[in-house]
Amino acid sequence: MRLSGRQISCVRGGREVFSGLDFAAASGEVLAVVGPNGSGKTSLLRLIAGLLVPGGGSIGLEGGEAELTLPEQSHYLGHRDALKPALSVAENLSFWRDFLGGATGDVKECLTAVGLGHATYLPAAFLSAGQRRRLSIARLLVVRRPVWLLDEPTSALDTAGQELFVGVMREHLASGGIIVAATHTPLGIEASELRMGGGK
Repeated sequence: MRLSGRQISCVRGGREVFSGLDFAAASGEVLAVVGPNGSGKTSLLRLIAGLLVPGGGSIGLEGGEAELTLPEQSHYLGHRDALKPALSVAENLSFWRDFLGGATGDVKECLTAVGLGHATYLPAAFLSAGQRRRLSIARLLVVRRPVWLLDEPTSALDTAGQELFVGVMREHLASGGIIVAATHTPLGIEASELRMGGGK
């Protein structure tokens, strides 16, 4: 597979955030999107995810499932963890599995993989910030999609959580997945870099 963008422009609130942007990432590769606040890192991820419409240019995925759109083959993990506090950890993950559909994994196995096997029945309201992030990461595992779009994925994670997430990313890449991650800190994994300029 190959994910690419050509001559992409982004306009938000009447302001041009960036223009003429090219990028590419193939199966087994990580593209780290770096740059100052306001440079358009999150906007780029949202464009790839289909949550924003580009002002110009094109974004596509070659070698994926022909009958599915790029957004349908992507996971977008944003700043917010999108959890329902009254539901248990397992119920939250089951909700996302059923909502997203497609090829799914076992909820308990996915929770164990992110270190939350002990918290299966705990209401999400009682989770720490780091545990909430781990639960969001479990969403990447419970529904299998080849393209991961990650916005500051290691935020709130302690050292053990960051090391665990590196292992999760490596497994995804080994299976032919693609990762595009907006980050201010090293991901702990080999990545090519797309540097965004300052806001215009």
